[in-house]
Amino acid sequence: MQIILASAKVMNEKHSACSLPTHTPLFWNEAHKIVRDLQQYDVSTLSEILNCSIDIARQNKSRYAHFFDKGEYMPAILAYYGQAYKHLNAHNLSKEQLCFADQHLWILSFLYGMLRPLDGIRPYRLEGNIFLESLGDMNVFDFWKSHLTQTLINAVHQDDGILVHLATEEFQHLFDWKQLSELQIIQPLFYVQTPSGLKMQAVWAKTCRGAMTRWLLENPTLSPQELIAFQYQGFRYSALHSSNDRPVFIKN
Repeated sequence: MQIILASAKVMNEKHSACSLPTHTPLFWNEAHKIVRDLQQYDVSTLSEILNCSIDIARQNKSRYAHFFDKGEYMPAILAYYGQAYKHLNAHNLSKEQLCFADQHLWILSFLYGMLRPLDGIRPYRLEGNIFLESLGDMNVFDFWKSHLTQTLINAVHQDDGILVHLATEEFQHLFDWKQLSELQIIQPLFYVQTPSGLKMQAVWAKTCRGAMTRWLLENPTLSPQELIAFQYQGFRYSALHSSNDRPVFIKN
């Protein structure tokens, strides 16, 4: 199976040592053009288009200014530090698990499109709804849609035809889902039982997406039917609320 997981806004500036070499992202040339655009903006403009504070804009102005400097690149799976990645906890995956991940996991990125875990990247910040000169009359979402949809379809077909969708809703806009409908897509959902009913709470959903990604990498022979065995920090499968393509996990 192939797995998609969203990237995170929070990134590491450095990473722990990785026993495997990095390689060049599939859409490096496209990312290169986007960065050249972003290098033209001053801090104030970056703050506006990235919807962030001046301090964060200043940090990213520096990141983009030095983006093409010589130096070490971070494996994508170790570069992000959002909620999902804290529970993916990739720094202590084995060499074999990292190699498996590099064949089966895609990390979705507004700058790089789709990343394999061992793609070498630099820290950045980008939003999906902004328009840039290099993208013509399209925003980031629409630009990537034409590049990524068929790439993902091909990757899934070259595997076993199954896609496990663990990305956030925002990153879904990177694909044409009408075309993706030809795939067998399994999208696990995570809910918390509250006094007012079942709620999808963002922090818990991201936590479980990262933890399930880790679990899939640790258990490479799992079949789609075995996904229901996943348990984490009180979340368990609920047959009552699930369908074949949308298994639901609930924390009571």
